[in-house]
Amino acid sequence: MRAVVLRRYGGPEALVVEEVPDPVAGPGQALVQVAVAGITFVETQVRADRGPRRADLPAILGNGVAGTVLATGEGVDAALVGTPVVSMLNGYGGYAELAVARVDDLIPIPDGLTPEVAVALLADGRTAVGLARAAAPKPGEWVLVEAAGGGVGSLLVQLARRAQARVVGAAGSAAKRDLATGLGAELTVDYTDPGWTDVVRAATGGLDVVFDGVGGEIGAAAQGLLKDGGRLSVYGMAGGPMTTPDPRVTAVAWPPTSLRELAEQAMAEAAAGRLRPAIGAVYPLEGAAEAHAAIEARTIVGKSVLDVGLS
Repeated sequence: MRAVVLRRYGGPEALVVEEVPDPVAGPGQALVQVAVAGITFVETQVRADRGPRRADLPAILGNGVAGTVLATGEGVDAALVGTPVVSMLNGYGGYAELAVARVDDLIPIPDGLTPEVAVALLADGRTAVGLARAAAPKPGEWVLVEAAGGGVGSLLVQLARRAQARVVGAAGSAAKRDLATGLGAELTVDYTDPGWTDVVRAATGGLDVVFDGVGGEIGAAAQGLLKDGGRLSVYGMAGGPMTTPDPRVTAVAWPPTSLRELAEQAMAEAAAGRLRPAIGAVYPLEGAAEAHAAIEARTIVGKSVLDVGLS
């Protein structure tokens, strides 16, 4: 099969398409013919060896795929063959034409959803649904969503609006702010502008909820906009160190539920027309390096995916 292989840590050019042996489904596993693979910011960090985890090289990155079950391993019902599924892969193996997944991780793709939408909702959807469930925005509350034009952020804008909260979308480009506005954000700000916090404070009088996926100076500044007792939901560090909650705010814990259940809810909401991922770029398998470069340059609006071309 063709796969994008990482043999050395480095820039996007370290991702190279090669012919590698086909994987084989073992006990409790299924072999998936990949139609679409998701790409995450964390994977760019792993590639550059500056992320939260370290890959054993050589490695095939990619934690989420959508496609069709091609074969099953020992102990797995052969009736699954031919089923359209989306699945996480325990961190690796997604940037390839074939991938092996635990059968317990396979989620049938709901009717009406494309593989692109399903894979876009696998990681980002479960994250956004879990964060929104835990922070529980209320009608009329002011909610700040950082990186509001990204995969998770664009979903959080929608979920907060469905809860009838008033949303501030923070993003570093006009295109990303336009996306947030189109999804229901009442106010958008450029958090690369030194005066952005003054704009938010003047418009809101203080925030009730902050969804912080950026960290660093931006996360700290956003936390400073919270009212006493306001809820801080920290889930990422795309712009610096993870934000440390201040004693005067309420740190929101992850909800006590499974990742699978959260992903299934996100896809059910999408199938019902109540949630839509913003897919900003679709690359061929050979475009993985280009995709990583665009993500790191912050030029992508929404989610990026790899179209493996076997759907």
